[in-house]
Amino acid sequence: MGEKIATREAYGKALAAMAAKDEKLVCFEADLAGATMTKFFQAACPERFFDMGIAEGDMVGVAAGMATCGFKPFVNSFAMFSAGRAWEQVRNSVCYPGLNVKVVGSHGGLSVGEDGATHQCIEDFAIMRVIPGMTVLCPCDGYEMEKAVEALLDYEGPAYMRLGRLAVETVTDEIPGYKFEIGKGITLRDGNDVTIIATGMNVQMALKAAEILKEEGIDARIVDMHTIKPLDTELVLKCAKETGAIVTTEEANVIGGLGAAVSEFLCENYPVPVVKHGVNDEFGRSGKAPAVLEAYGITAEEIAKKAKEAIAKKA
Repeated sequence: MGEKIATREAYGKALAAMAAKDEKLVCFEADLAGATMTKFFQAACPERFFDMGIAEGDMVGVAAGMATCGFKPFVNSFAMFSAGRAWEQVRNSVCYPGLNVKVVGSHGGLSVGEDGATHQCIEDFAIMRVIPGMTVLCPCDGYEMEKAVEALLDYEGPAYMRLGRLAVETVTDEIPGYKFEIGKGITLRDGNDVTIIATGMNVQMALKAAEILKEEGIDARIVDMHTIKPLDTELVLKCAKETGAIVTTEEANVIGGLGAAVSEFLCENYPVPVVKHGVNDEFGRSGKAPAVLEAYGITAEEIAKKAKEAIAKKA
C-alpha cells in the first residue's frame, strides 16, 4: 500500500486542477472550504468559487439554476448537510429535472471521529441511492478520487460523491490495467472461496482482511465497488457464480447502502449467501477515529470474521 492521503484532499486538488481545463466548472461551498478542501479551487479560480454560507438548501438551488445555464456545478459540504439537510433540494431541484449538478459530501461515516455523532453521516448512501436518477460514488483512495473527479466532470447528470476525512493508504495506483469507469467495479485481488465487495476506506480494510484469511487457508476475492449506484451487476453476478458467497463492507448503515444494493440484486437473480458488514443501524459516538471504528467493528479483523460466516452458509 502506498502514500497516505485523505480523499477529501485529493478531491480538492483534483477539482482545482480541472478548473483550468473546463471553464464551465463552478464550485459552491457552505462555509467549509478549509475542511472540504475546496480552498484549493478557491485559490486557483476565485471568480468561479461561491461561498453560500451555512445555507445548504440555497446552495443547491442556486447550483441547479446555474446548471440550466450550461455550467457544471460541484456543491460541497459535510455529508450530513449536503446529503441530509439539503435532501429535498437535491431531490426536487436537481434530480427531478435531471440537472448536471454534482453533490459532494465530505467527512462521511464514523471516521469523522471527534466531530461527534451528529456529524457522522452513515445514511448518505441510502438516502442518495433512493433518489431516481442519482448516481452514487465513494472512491477508496486519493488516486481513485482524482479519476472520479475527472469522470464526474465529463458525466452529464446528477451525482453524489462521498469524501473521507482520514488519510488512507493508496492501493489503486499500481493495479495492472486499472481503469476508472462510473458504474464499473474493479477486482483488486482474485480468489475462489468468497468475494468481499468493499467501498471507500473499507477497500483497504478488505485487502488486509484477505491477508488474515490467507493465513487460515481461505482465498478471498476483493472488489473495489467505487460506484454504489448504478451497481456493477455484471461483476456482482460473476463473483457470486465463481465464489458462491459474498461479503459487503461499507462505513455506513447496513440498511440501504452497498450491502442492500448487492442483496437486492442477488436475491432476484442468483441467490447466494450475502453477509453485510458496516454500521448496524445505530448512531456513532464521539472519539478518536480509530477508536470509534474499532468500537463499531469497522476493522479488517471483523471483515475476516464476516467472510468465514458467509463461507459457512454456502449450500
